[in-house]
Amino acid sequence: MNALYIRPPRLLLAAALLFGLAACNEPEQNAKGLDPVAFHASDECHVCGMAISDFPGPKGQAVGKGGVKKFCSTAELLGWWLQPENRVLDVKLYVHDMGRSTWEQPDDHYLIDATSAYYVAGTHLKGAMGAVLATFAKEEDAKRLAAEQGGRVLRFDEIDQAVLQPATAMHDMGGHQQAHAGH
Repeated sequence: MNALYIRPPRLLLAAALLFGLAACNEPEQNAKGLDPVAFHASDECHVCGMAISDFPGPKGQAVGKGGVKKFCSTAELLGWWLQPENRVLDVKLYVHDMGRSTWEQPDDHYLIDATSAYYVAGTHLKGAMGAVLATFAKEEDAKRLAAEQGGRVLRFDEIDQAVLQPATAMHDMGGHQQAHAGH
């Protein structure tokens, strides 16, 4: 009878250890599930519903456990993110690294963490609706574009609704903002 009494606690201990070990892997699995995904020709912008592939320039995406929201531009992603109800979501934000991509067709292999990216606002480059924000992993690439195309380099925390408004961006930058007319 003593042997029967001893075994259940051992089984419970073993089960608890296995459960604990499984929980240790959970953040890694969740982090893996929050990796960026490729854009496809059929993707539509989460905000405006336009076909994402119809526009040049970097795109954005918010990846969470509940799925992926894709955006036709970095400005659309950041405008969405700045809404209070979205800032509490458990998502990772991604943008294209334009230092390793072409403006006409950004390469999905070079999606980077939007919170650590360098942004160039106020350029003369064409993009989707709103302000055109070029995104880079490296500060020197962002500074090079700003010198060539006009504009200024910003960090993620410096972007607010005023930066995302084309008229405000054009006035603040002293440049000519170009946006897609159909947007």
